Amino acid sequence: MSENTAVSRAGTTGSHPPDQVEHDPKRWLALVVIAIAQLMVVLDATIVNIAMPSAQRQLHIDDANRQWILTAYTLAFGGLLLLGGRIADYVGRKKVFLIGLVGFAGASALGGAAQNEGMLFAARALQGAFGAILAPAALSLITVTFTDVKDRAKAFGVFGAISGVGAAIGLLLGGVLTQYTSWRWCLFVNIFIAVIAIVLAVPIVKESKAEGNTRYDIPGTLMSSIGIGALVYGFTEAAKQNSWTSTSVLVSFSIAAVLLVGFVILEGRIANPLLPLRVVWHRNRGGSFLTSIILGAGMMGMFLFMTYYFQQIQHYSPLKSGVSYLPFSGALIVTAGVASGLLPRIGPRAIMTFGGALATGGMVWLTQLRADSSYAGMILPAFIMLAVGMGCVFVPLGNTSLTGVANHDAGVASAMVNTTQQVGGSLGVALLNTVFTTTILSYGTNHHTSPASPLAQVHGYNVAFTISAILLGLSTLVTFLLIRNDPAQIVGGEGAGAEAPAAVVHVG
Repeated sequence: MSENTAVSRAGTTGSHPPDQVEHDPKRWLALVVIAIAQLMVVLDATIVNIAMPSAQRQLHIDDANRQWILTAYTLAFGGLLLLGGRIADYVGRKKVFLIGLVGFAGASALGGAAQNEGMLFAARALQGAFGAILAPAALSLITVTFTDVKDRAKAFGVFGAISGVGAAIGLLLGGVLTQYTSWRWCLFVNIFIAVIAIVLAVPIVKESKAEGNTRYDIPGTLMSSIGIGALVYGFTEAAKQNSWTSTSVLVSFSIAAVLLVGFVILEGRIANPLLPLRVVWHRNRGGSFLTSIILGAGMMGMFLFMTYYFQQIQHYSPLKSGVSYLPFSGALIVTAGVASGLLPRIGPRAIMTFGGALATGGMVWLTQLRADSSYAGMILPAFIMLAVGMGCVFVPLGNTSLTGVANHDAGVASAMVNTTQQVGGSLGVALLNTVFTTTILSYGTNHHTSPASPLAQVHGYNVAFTISAILLGLSTLVTFLLIRNDPAQIVGGEGAGAEAPAAVVHVG
């Protein structure tokens, strides 16, 4: 769904070399190149969400499988992000940055030319895989290019602003392209942006890479990615077969359980783990990652269903659908700025708990949605509550995810915020889409009507939003119980994370 971004404090996938002290004379031009690449990634997410109903109709994708348009991307991105950061550090950040651009553009071309659902899903997965190496490479390039603390702060400020503004632009551009050309151009547009970034990056961006141990945790990557994929597939099968106890569903869940448990055991025993367990066992960090997973699960499905509600129930055009999300984007960006100023004075626990409670209230509000609900009277207030709540959660979340983390684990810890959110979103979309599909089938049977009727569809949305509200409420409880204020660890203090650059946390 709509990818709206809040700026938080986090580390990057690599640390800058201690011997790099000279200022790069082309550093601000390099920032322009990196910002263009980031704009492409942000635009892609929001554009695709607006285009989903049109793509589903043209490619004859059923309701049970439509979630793969989102989850194929988020699973690949979230599952490979930690590995992508290491690849960028070890192979060379500029080289991987260029590879990511070329691959993302190629995958976008494949998706735009898709002739069936399998081709589109594969293209989205490829986009996610290349995005997983492009995103950490871009963040690392900013870190090593801007060696002055003040310059780096400005650079990440620009990077975060591009992310926030880009999300809003994507909503509008997605609506324009879908309505006046074709949903396919929502993917093709990435090609032109990538070409501009590549042409500029070759002469401007400098190469850098980490030295020393360059071993990869391939088994851990495979076990975690396949395990999460099996879990999502199990939800999808449950929706297609309208049964949680069919053989394929139970086998999928069993495979997921074995692989994910095996992943945890493996990470505690090998010398070069993809995810060092010391990063997640800390109370604040573990609480942050758990909160991120549950929030991602609760929020991402909401955007999916609201897009379909706008276009199929309210009969909004794609452009009007995109415009309808702009207040959410604006409120999120404004709240992020306010929360950043309050964080050093209030601390993360109070801000995050308030934000989670407010977001939960907004989701409960949406459970009352009807086929003829007013945008101004019903939907807009819920969007504002959700956006303000999310802004209050995600700004401190990046900070608490780095509480007490050692310098050499900062990249893994910060990448985990995006990883857990993307993985949580994948699981949430799969779960909620399954709940929606089974609900409308039951409603149709019980009320002797078609599952495709507006009444059945809206009932399905309400039930899905109820599950989302429960997830958001659970995340608020986790925050209240696990997150603790520590003035020494708050951004701007003397503790860990004080020098960590801002990163971007994506919602939906």
